[in-house]
Amino acid sequence: MIRRVLFTNIGWKALAIGLAVLLWFIMVRDLDLITTRSAPVLLKNMPRDLFLVAGASDPVQLELVGPPKAVTASSLAETAVLLDLRNVDRAGDHTFTLSAGDIVLPRGVSFRSATPSQVRLRFDRLAEKDVPVRLQISAGPPDGYRVKRQEITPDRLRVLGPASRVKELAFAVTDDVDLSAVVSQAAFSVNTFLADPQVRLSSPAAVKVTVEVERQPQTAQPRTPAAGPAPARKQGN
Repeated sequence: MIRRVLFTNIGWKALAIGLAVLLWFIMVRDLDLITTRSAPVLLKNMPRDLFLVAGASDPVQLELVGPPKAVTASSLAETAVLLDLRNVDRAGDHTFTLSAGDIVLPRGVSFRSATPSQVRLRFDRLAEKDVPVRLQISAGPPDGYRVKRQEITPDRLRVLGPASRVKELAFAVTDDVDLSAVVSQAAFSVNTFLADPQVRLSSPAAVKVTVEVERQPQTAQPRTPAAGPAPARKQGN
């Protein structure tokens, strides 16, 4: 009885089972998955007269949805938040609320949400000026010598950066110069350094340092007066 039920219309039954398996594979293959991805913040159309002071340094956590083959680590490797700055025309804070149009995604993947949902960028006006260069000496001349003359070429450098930071920067300094073996004149080629990381040099960083040393004059020792003859003792009566 059971054998008759199993094998009656076996062809149709096999076809039905095959179609069911095929349908299951199609449904599983096309089932969308939800995943999260940490994405960097990239900027385009940066205004030439503005400087980015703060923001865009931390990645954004994205919630994405797509088929299994599209949400793998390799497929999402180039996912990023891309902010268009073409409408930024002044210094100060500018807030961007993230949407699907700001996200670079592979085909078939959709954007659901972002954490944080907004990115705030701070801009300052771009400024430049010339600052003097100060010589930094790590070791002075040998004993008995002193610096007679020092010359830095060029003695001023052009710097560029946010206006508020450029205004506060007073000078650039050279790398250490060692004079411990100099007894006449020596020239050094050294780089310069800016204490503020948001300000950069717009001229070459290397300068030439020329230092001339001389012997220190000997200090004359005070002379002790010579002792004269002892006064004669008066003889008493």
